[in-house]
Amino acid sequence: MANLVEQAKRQIDELLAGSLARAAEKGQLPSGAALAGTVEVPKDVNNGDFAANHAMAGARALHMAPRKIAEALIENLELDGSYFASAEAAGPGFINFRLAPKWYGEILTAVRTEGAAYGRSKAMAGQKVMVEFVSANPTGPMHMGNARGGVLGDTLAEVLSRAGADVWREFYVNDAGNQIEKFSSSIDARYAQLVLGEDAVEFPEDGYHGDDIKELARLFLEENGPSWLDRPVSERHEAMAEFGLAHNLPKMKADLARYGIEYDEWFFESSLHNSGYVADTVSELTKRGFTYEKDGALWLATSRILGDGLRAAGKSEKDIEKLDLKDDVLRRANGFYTYFAADIAYHRNKLAVRGFDRVINIWGADHHGHVARLKGALDALGLDGQHRLDIVLMQLVKLLRDGEVVRMSKRTGKAISLGDLLDEIPVDAARWFFNSRPDTQMDFDLGLAVREDSENPVYYVQYAHARICSVIRNLAADGHRVPGAADIDASLLNTEQERELIKQLAALPDEMLHAAQSLDPSRINRYAMELAARFHRFYNACRIRGAEPGTLEARLLLADCSRSAIALCLSTLGVHAPEQM
Repeated sequence: MANLVEQAKRQIDELLAGSLARAAEKGQLPSGAALAGTVEVPKDVNNGDFAANHAMAGARALHMAPRKIAEALIENLELDGSYFASAEAAGPGFINFRLAPKWYGEILTAVRTEGAAYGRSKAMAGQKVMVEFVSANPTGPMHMGNARGGVLGDTLAEVLSRAGADVWREFYVNDAGNQIEKFSSSIDARYAQLVLGEDAVEFPEDGYHGDDIKELARLFLEENGPSWLDRPVSERHEAMAEFGLAHNLPKMKADLARYGIEYDEWFFESSLHNSGYVADTVSELTKRGFTYEKDGALWLATSRILGDGLRAAGKSEKDIEKLDLKDDVLRRANGFYTYFAADIAYHRNKLAVRGFDRVINIWGADHHGHVARLKGALDALGLDGQHRLDIVLMQLVKLLRDGEVVRMSKRTGKAISLGDLLDEIPVDAARWFFNSRPDTQMDFDLGLAVREDSENPVYYVQYAHARICSVIRNLAADGHRVPGAADIDASLLNTEQERELIKQLAALPDEMLHAAQSLDPSRINRYAMELAARFHRFYNACRIRGAEPGTLEARLLLADCSRSAIALCLSTLGVHAPEQM
């Protein structure tokens, strides 16, 4: 799709190459040299709309002062038919270009004609990418970390898709291991207490104490009666784990659907164990010489794997020693595989079996130490974990109400879950705020999230969209319909506010691509805020209704293009674009 910023940059390269050739023919510049500079968009419009450093970059090759080169290049520029009206030398040898109406008109044409597809690209076409996110333990309600990880993963998947990648969303269900045994034994203990009396059965010290466990035990008793106490413990635990998961997983899916999140697959850890794939993965690591036995357990030589990688990267032995690298248990002395072994197998499955080119995980910051270990294990399997596995670490969330930290639900008196949060604030606000700055600890102000004024960023952006819709409706009632891009004169959009708004529209494709490349979807939040701000400035400075014929139509089209771009940003974030507020 159209990226007029990049097209303008490429055109500057071409214009300067042609200018160099003409200057060389006249003897103004040496022949046989090429200019390879960079083109940037200056922050200060006084430095032009685009600035090129080609003259400075070519000074050594041309054996001339950069300023002299710049002046010669400007003298020989042929701008007719280009995106540019003028160019001038500045400072030590910058060449500052000023845009012509043609470029502004083509931006509006692109936004108008491409609609919801504007900002899409094929930069990542052919890449099969998995984004795994949330993956909460299915033993209880989802918490605030899951709420943040959910929207980050979902929005990241969307920007990757808009960059052309073939994206797969996945939830990894940890339905095996210690937490499931603790889950089932907790339900079993509460079940026994219901049958025999609370004082008759001791509850496991490390069990799950929440009321949700009590409710699962009550439901199990209601459906099955007290006779299960006569069954063997292992049989009861297996049945109660199955029963508990059968109740919890639909609740998790419902909460996430309410949050606007749907997955392509819910992948079960148990399938890796039951199929023998965990054992096979550990066996493969052994065949490759990366495991050893100690104290009856099987260990991964993690320190050697990571150390070799660091040496290859140029780290000194002294620096490596400071890291105090440690090995990891893959199979315990009792024959059970560790969570780390299952995690290695799971990621091997992603890369080697299902053929994803790249896998991206959204993890809490407390998993930081696990990143290098998992990448190293995949390297040991020959799967290039360093380049094919990306981990986005998100920081903690602190909920505030009236400036005070909130830890408990007003309704239940327990820790706030995702469901509690969505009962208190709109989904749109939750998605907007949780997508903001994942790399910093977040103070989530519950009061701000429900405010209906410009202090609330999601309200501010949504209001801009609704305001434009109102303008369009009112003008339509007067007989003024939004024109096509070919039906307006872009040269009439010549005020600072109009052109700054169009420049912001032009920046959307780059922002969308950079959000995907940097794995930072919060860029879309910041872009949308700036777009809304520029629209408001335009609207307050440039009247539409009552403007001169020609100008009215051009401004009406600009307003509609702004509406379309705002709606696109909100859609990317999973936030509604209201037509009335």
